[in-house]
Amino acid sequence: MTKKDVMELKRRLKKNECTFTRMCGCYVDSEKNIVLHISETFLNLEDEEFYKYLEIAKKTLSGTVGNNLLELDFPFEEEINGGRQQSLLALKESKLKNEELLNSFYQLVIDHYNYAGNYLILVFHDAYDVMTKTSDNQKLDESEEVYEYLLCAICPVTLSKPGLGYRQDENRIAPRIRDWVVDVPETGFIFPAFTDRSTDIHSLMYYTKNAKDTHPEFMEGGLGCTCKQTATEQKETFKTIVRNALGDDEQNEHLFMEIQENLSNLIDEEEDSDSKKDPVILTTDTIQNVLKESGVSEEATAKIERHCQEKFGEALPVIENLIDNKALEVHAQKKKEAELFQKVQVLQQMLDEKADIEKEEPKDMESQLEAISEAHPNFDVILRVKPEKVSQISSQMIDGKKCIVIPLDEDEQANVNGIDTIL
Repeated sequence: MTKKDVMELKRRLKKNECTFTRMCGCYVDSEKNIVLHISETFLNLEDEEFYKYLEIAKKTLSGTVGNNLLELDFPFEEEINGGRQQSLLALKESKLKNEELLNSFYQLVIDHYNYAGNYLILVFHDAYDVMTKTSDNQKLDESEEVYEYLLCAICPVTLSKPGLGYRQDENRIAPRIRDWVVDVPETGFIFPAFTDRSTDIHSLMYYTKNAKDTHPEFMEGGLGCTCKQTATEQKETFKTIVRNALGDDEQNEHLFMEIQENLSNLIDEEEDSDSKKDPVILTTDTIQNVLKESGVSEEATAKIERHCQEKFGEALPVIENLIDNKALEVHAQKKKEAELFQKVQVLQQMLDEKADIEKEEPKDMESQLEAISEAHPNFDVILRVKPEKVSQISSQMIDGKKCIVIPLDEDEQANVNGIDTIL
């Protein structure tokens, strides 16, 4: 399922477009006992309840595909008689009217969903008449198929926070009565998956509010699907693998950020390529090249490759999922600051050198003049001018004395024996 598929379903969850036929569920306490059952014709609910339940359903279609929303596949053994995919198909086809199937499903959730507190299991049934769309995404008055599906939401039920409140019957401020409140879903799923605007009975779309706590025991034990990591879990796994192989010192932290930068650059290169179609996958060749380019030792490279194979297996992660963008931003800022500091250091050194030269110039000029005088003892006047001024020098009689005349333009300056002369 793509983001586009998810949004198509989510847009329908409005008062005038929602077509949920039925909603069932049960309330489970912390001892895993069913306290009550719910069974409602959804469209007959009072508005206040209708909107609250509809908001819960919407939440199971929220978040990022690949992180909060995962497409899980059923292995072959779950698609034969007695498999959990077959049980879900039967529940869907019953349109939530078979109490025995419902109770079996509730018990399956209770047995395989690890949660310490109270929670509410809700199951919605819907039939969506999928309209044909033209190439420019315009709907036609023709139906491609009827997508019939179940939407399940598992919501924690917690006590409201203690506090003070106004008790109207007693006309006083007193401790507020604490209620058991249904929170937004922590976990949920849609079955079958809605892939390319069509029914896919071989997979379902799994929702997790917390991308670091996905309840894999429910994915496998409750739903019978092949477990899959979220993008967040893949990123944390990869980070742990690399840091365990490199160590935690400052130099290795720099190496880790080099790896992150090179992975990011690899994605940029692929995006600039005309052949870019699918996400870039972390293959063995890719990780070898990235680690080599980052300056990682052969020993550490072998460790990282081995542990990636152990942790990810055949479910090779998308490279984009392994990049810590926040860490890269911080690293980039530190690099800019370091480069700026280096430039300031260079400029300061240049200024210091210039100051030293200026201090030494009078001595150097005096030494040069003494050397020239010693070399030409018969000359009383020794001139040093730029080559372009030589042709402008002339001699004139001024006040009966022979003078050397050197014309100066307004923007030209003169220096006599190392001393700037204002003319």
